[in-house]
Amino acid sequence: MKFGILVNTDLHLEHLAGLTRAASGQGHEVVIFAMDRGTHLTKHREFVELCRLPRVTISLCRHSAEEHGIDVEGIPKDIVCGSQFNNAAMAHEADRVLVL
Repeated sequence: MKFGILVNTDLHLEHLAGLTRAASGQGHEVVIFAMDRGTHLTKHREFVELCRLPRVTISLCRHSAEEHGIDVEGIPKDIVCGSQFNNAAMAHEADRVLVL
């Protein structure tokens, strides 16, 4: 199963981390896309470390990050600084999408 998680707030890091770890641990693929205030999660080590889990990828909307004052040059290379195209691809490819 391929799960997509759209993160547009910075309020649910504990839930995001728990869901991602559980799904990855069960052998599922997890694709996370952060936008709007969700880009603030890149400041948290726990969020950044999620992309190091097996079968987990993270991308974010560069425009949203810049609009929210996030230094995109400081984001680890494991996180793709992309566009809403990454969001569309996630929604198209995922079996299920959760919005946090």
